[in-house]
Amino acid sequence: MDLIMEQLPIVIHSLNIGFLQTLKLFGITLLGAIPLGLVISFGSMSRFKPLCAVAKFIVWIIRGTPLMIQLLIIYYFPGLVLHNAVWGSGETGRFTAAAISFIINYACYFSEIYRGGIQSVPVGQEEAGLVLGMTKMQIFFRVKLMQMIKKIVPPMSNEIITLVKDTSLARIIALQEIIWAGQAFLKGSQGISGAIWPLFFTAVYYLIFNGVLTVILGRIEKKLSYFQ
Repeated sequence: MDLIMEQLPIVIHSLNIGFLQTLKLFGITLLGAIPLGLVISFGSMSRFKPLCAVAKFIVWIIRGTPLMIQLLIIYYFPGLVLHNAVWGSGETGRFTAAAISFIINYACYFSEIYRGGIQSVPVGQEEAGLVLGMTKMQIFFRVKLMQMIKKIVPPMSNEIITLVKDTSLARIIALQEIIWAGQAFLKGSQGISGAIWPLFFTAVYYLIFNGVLTVILGRIEKKLSYFQ
């Protein structure tokens, strides 16, 4: 017990650094995937068949393959196949490759949620807007948008919670996120080796972060309840 108490400040410091990396990856993924997902959903609903086919094909590929494989391909493919290591070999390069992988992956999942939300709004509302002389853009932002948001908050919340846990997959390309930091003490890090208890602390970080997100997303859903 005394040994653990001596090691605790070292472990907590290392986990804090890893958690900041996890938090950064989570935030950048949301910032990129939320708008990109909307763009992809418009493409998959487009009446221009080639665009619709391309968008649906991309979504099918991304949703049908594991995120871990996508991380490996995006990170290693340019260097090993194209002989152009665009990401570099440092932590910044690994983070950039991971962020792009996560954004593309989650944008495709979000696009299906958006599509479901948009198509769930009764067609009659769009027809009524057109009769009143509104453009399709005005109908989307003034009539459909808030109704769509209300419908997509629960499935989006679920995906966001999943994203928190999926960030741990970034360690497959040696990105030093929080689980990488905890696992390092098993192999030998900063004078500590064979210690499994830091991994239990990483679980606490995830539980607290997910708990905070659950409360925030629950309040957002409650505030939008008047659209029922």
